[in-house]
Amino acid sequence: MFWSRKKKSFPALVGLDIGSSSVKAVQLKQSGGRYELVNLAVDQLSQDSIVDGAIMDTLSVSSAIERVFDQNKIATPNVATSVSGHSVIVKRITVKATTEEELERAVQQEALQHIRFDLSEVNLSYHVLGPAANGDELDVFLLAVKNEKIQSHTDVLAQANKTPLVMDIDAFAMQNAFENSYEPPADQIIALLNIGASIMNINITRAGMPMFTRDVSVGGNQYTDILQKELDLSFEDAEKLKMGHTLPGVAPDAALPYLRSVSELLLLEIQKTFDFFRHTTSTDPINAIYLAGGTARVQGLTDLLKAEFNVPVEILNPFRKMHFSPEKFDPEFVAEHAPRMTVAVGLALRSFDTA
Repeated sequence: MFWSRKKKSFPALVGLDIGSSSVKAVQLKQSGGRYELVNLAVDQLSQDSIVDGAIMDTLSVSSAIERVFDQNKIATPNVATSVSGHSVIVKRITVKATTEEELERAVQQEALQHIRFDLSEVNLSYHVLGPAANGDELDVFLLAVKNEKIQSHTDVLAQANKTPLVMDIDAFAMQNAFENSYEPPADQIIALLNIGASIMNINITRAGMPMFTRDVSVGGNQYTDILQKELDLSFEDAEKLKMGHTLPGVAPDAALPYLRSVSELLLLEIQKTFDFFRHTTSTDPINAIYLAGGTARVQGLTDLLKAEFNVPVEILNPFRKMHFSPEKFDPEFVAEHAPRMTVAVGLALRSFDTA
């Protein structure tokens, strides 16, 4: 069930992104050589139902999942879902091995050095990236998720009568959606940022392979919190103002200094990640940045990133190459929600993995 870049064959799956502020579901089918949108659904979660990626209110979350399926007449119970946060560890390691058995042993040994949890507490997986620079070893992505993290997700899905056939990682689901929608030159290094309510997933990729990933506990909630406090707003009004909507009695530019202060915090974490990437993985420059997640469209964020890194910055649209019926799906609704649906789209695409 855990993530693997190896292709597998699955029955029809619904991509189900259980985020900190909402549950998102996407269902796709193949039609005429391209993907077609069958279902697109979002259901907001109550505050603190999920905190820093940890499910705190199982009943609230399972009820939201049930509503998403029932109200949108999604019949299949099989889902692909994903996790992120501090309980998820992704490390790029180098091992020496010539057989599968040697590789297994080498990965286990390296895992002891890189994973701060007892190995009995985690679900461990790995993926071979290819030969290392010296030619004698292999570059490998090591992945570990705490068992309790996976258990909390499987428990809430069971309560909602859903069956998880795939358990992915948010950063890789985002990459899956990106690769389906864009075709950057193979030599370019692309930074994918999925900025949710409480967690930012960073995945730096080249030629379809992840080079470096990191989850940071910052996100859209910081914008909402500061607007509530400084402008004396309700949570709902702060959310609206954060996304550029106008409010009676609030000047159009009143939010700007507060939004910028939080954007600069995100910028600092992104800069730290890029610096660490250059020091540990590759000195080649990052060529472009794509933003996903519900926070991607916060006023001024894209311009701030462009100015700081001097590279193209674009809002990621996972529906860019997909067909959908405008009679069934309002194009404005699809466009508005596209960035926050990125992980769900990447998960839904797992239906079409083949052996």
